[in-house]
Amino acid sequence: MPRESLTIRDYKTELMEKMLNRTAVIGVIGLGYVGLPLAVEKAKAGFKVIGLDVQTSRTDMVNQGFNYIGDVVDEDLRDIVDRGQLRATTDYSCLSEVDAVTICVPTPLDTYQQPDTSYVEASTQEIAKYLHAGMLVVLESTTYPGTTEELVRPILESTGLSCGTEYFLAYSPERVDPGNKQYNTKNTPKVVGGVTPNCSLVAQTLYSEVLDGRVHAVSSPSIAEMEKIYENTFRHINIALANEMAILCSRMGIDVWEVIDAAKTKPYGFMAFYPGPGLGGHCIPIDPFYLTWKAREYNYHTRLIELAGEINNSMPEYVVQRMSDILNDRGLPIRGSIIYLLGVAYKKDIDDYRESPVLQIIKYLEDRGAQVWISDPHIPNFRSKGQDYESVDLSVERLDKADLTVITTDHTAFNYAMISKYCSYVFDTRNALRHLEKPQHYYLL
Repeated sequence: MPRESLTIRDYKTELMEKMLNRTAVIGVIGLGYVGLPLAVEKAKAGFKVIGLDVQTSRTDMVNQGFNYIGDVVDEDLRDIVDRGQLRATTDYSCLSEVDAVTICVPTPLDTYQQPDTSYVEASTQEIAKYLHAGMLVVLESTTYPGTTEELVRPILESTGLSCGTEYFLAYSPERVDPGNKQYNTKNTPKVVGGVTPNCSLVAQTLYSEVLDGRVHAVSSPSIAEMEKIYENTFRHINIALANEMAILCSRMGIDVWEVIDAAKTKPYGFMAFYPGPGLGGHCIPIDPFYLTWKAREYNYHTRLIELAGEINNSMPEYVVQRMSDILNDRGLPIRGSIIYLLGVAYKKDIDDYRESPVLQIIKYLEDRGAQVWISDPHIPNFRSKGQDYESVDLSVERLDKADLTVITTDHTAFNYAMISKYCSYVFDTRNALRHLEKPQHYYLL
């Protein structure tokens, strides 16, 4: 049907009908921790999906049915690839054949703690080359409020197409919690904010056809963008409070973990957050600072967010200082001591070490001359600060030889009974040995 003969309603209705009858072709830009699970769910829902990524290694693995993301079931990926429901490419010209495209690219902070939206901008520019009437564009990358309308929309409208009538634009924040056994991409409720009501309706229709979780529409992209930042800022601040309580309780000789367990018996007005060696992942350590940056535009200083950041960012150094104190009590310096770190992932039972505080701990220890051993059953090798590292197997011999064993990530796969039995000096930053008999010299964060 020629574009000129279509009414405003026809573009919206035609696209929604394609979504409802599964004839819409869906594109997903960025095949990482967010994009690949989303692409898989869309393909499992019956849509033809094209995944795009700048890394040929990723697109090759997807096309061969090889999974590299923990939250994707290997058999699911192989099945949808074999059935032709999902293919991957580095060639953005395929966007000319898609009816809806989702942007799931990174939005890191630069060296000045300012949002780096270059990946979003580059993806949007590629989309603009192939934007056509009756197409939906959804940004999922976490970013500051205003990105969708201030950055993405002008690039798309430079094509001459009108938002809300000829193409549709929305923001829908990703909600991915790697390793969560209860909530995943499929069943987590989804928030959607369109530039216009038509944009919201089209985006809401797509996600409703793909996901089991409720799709909650808000009045604008900025609301959805702020909602995502608020989620992670809430966690950021409460974790900082838990970390500060841990430091204070340690000085007072009080078990902060028991304090938290007691507090969470209250059925209202309290939500348990736990201390640790620092924040990791690509959300909580980074996202609140998008808002800090944006607030300056409105002459507002986000003091609570920045203070929480100072506390959380100081935890790796605090943990190393505690290690130093433990060794000093035995007359040992950090220099030359063997320190055995159990876990490099930023949280338990995953293989993701992005922004992991353990990386900073390793650097602090090596700068002070320690000999560092690292064991992580989910990460056999990794690279940090330009250096390659290999994980070693957890063994009785290493536990016996190490001057101090530090539980930095509480992976289920670790043999905690063996650690408790054969390790004399343990510093537990995760309360992993709470249900076991404690070693002879046991120190808790």
